Amino acid sequence: MSEENFDVFFAKLQKELMEKEIEEFNEYIVNLFHNPKNWGKPPDEEITISQKYKGPCGDSMLFFLKINGNIIERANFITDGCGASLATACQTTLLIEGKSLRFAEALEPEDIDSALKGLPEDHKHCEELAIRTLRRAINKYKASLVK
Repeated sequence: MSEENFDVFFAKLQKELMEKEIEEFNEYIVNLFHNPKNWGKPPDEEITISQKYKGPCGDSMLFFLKINGNIIERANFITDGCGASLATACQTTLLIEGKSLRFAEALEPEDIDSALKGLPEDHKHCEELAIRTLRRAINKYKASLVK
């Protein structure tokens, strides 16, 4: 197969895969799969608290929060889970950046689901994983203030 034929084949395959993902999820979620925002560990000086949590499904999520006063100035994440885990972690960071700790603590899985325009039923546990990881990070931060 020539390089040109391979490129055409590969582009067609990518398009087919993207269309299948959009059928299963939606275009917004698939865009987060392929173009995640706030992915990765920021420099240490930009991290106030980090927290990792492994969910019952086996996926783990790690949040890095930069907190100033009661405001989450920056939120980043890493996950070893599926595309739905990546999308929910990403969406969670987008929802909490620039918001108060109180706002973040009040988030529910349904809020993430709504922002994602609906995850399939078999992936809803990813929203719970994001919320549990976020709450553990906030609780760890609050505990560090008491010491």
